[in-house]
Amino acid sequence: MSWELWNAVDRYTAGLLVGEDEILEQASAASSEAGLPAIAVSPNQGKLLHLLVRIHGASRILELGTLGGYSTIWMARALAPGGSLVTLELDPDYAAVAVRNLERARLSELVQVRVGPAADSLRALLSEGVEPFDLIFIDADKQSTPEYFGLALELCRAGGLIMVDNVIRDGAVVDPATTDTGAQGMRRFLELAAAEPRVTATTIQTVGSKGYDGFVLALVES
Repeated sequence: MSWELWNAVDRYTAGLLVGEDEILEQASAASSEAGLPAIAVSPNQGKLLHLLVRIHGASRILELGTLGGYSTIWMARALAPGGSLVTLELDPDYAAVAVRNLERARLSELVQVRVGPAADSLRALLSEGVEPFDLIFIDADKQSTPEYFGLALELCRAGGLIMVDNVIRDGAVVDPATTDTGAQGMRRFLELAAAEPRVTATTIQTVGSKGYDGFVLALVES
């Protein structure tokens, strides 16, 4: 098995089940032209996020890690009527690209882009007393995921979903001696999730155009 095969399968299945989308393709192109790293979710993964939002009937979404807004567009398009999405991005240049992509997608009225360190933005949301979120997607700097998860729990309603991306790290997550700070963060996060009585969760390993990785899906029960 190889990345070439995984990538070919991703292209084949996305061609059949996702299809072409001019707005999303323009968002990807604009992100690339602006020099953003090529770390956005794949089309198949974006469609998964879209379906989860629709299945869950989510009307309030929180995203950590906007990048160029590719995943943001996928989720915002699936919001329940009257819904809204808040997305957090550290880099103001990345956020500016995302804002333009959201404008092109005609989603600006549904999406609020907040710029700054994610932990600070999460604490600000808590201090503002915002209505709890139905779905939270954590896809920001991996070493800080344990902190983000703890704050996300305070912002997610009972019955809500928390999805955390990039938890497998090419398998480094199983190595207690790893020097990969992202894998170290994911090990701490998984240990926290396992010990957290308010959630029930599972991990799914994935392969594809983004390589070997995986995600955690957690249901907040109380």
